[in-house]
Amino acid sequence: MGAEPLTVVAIFRAKPGREADLETALRAMPAPTRLETGCMNYDLHRVPSDPGRFFFHENWTTVDDHRAHLETPHVQRLLSLTPDLLAEPILELKGERLNV
Repeated sequence: MGAEPLTVVAIFRAKPGREADLETALRAMPAPTRLETGCMNYDLHRVPSDPGRFFFHENWTTVDDHRAHLETPHVQRLLSLTPDLLAEPILELKGERLNV
């Protein structure tokens, strides 16, 4: 298990008034993450119609590489900040690409 490529979309919604703080915390993530084993892309987006909603679009070589990513110091730091920054729990969607 864990040998197939994995796509992840992780969705964040800021508490009212904490949008800039959440954005700052999320902007710190791509640089160290892109250096990790198995990271194919790790891109941060903001939803234009909802400026407090952000998401990462990620592709990992394997499920195990993504699992290791979740244990890194930068992810753990972000997770420690989320109770103060997020209006709702992180929504994480994981999928396998369908070649159609």
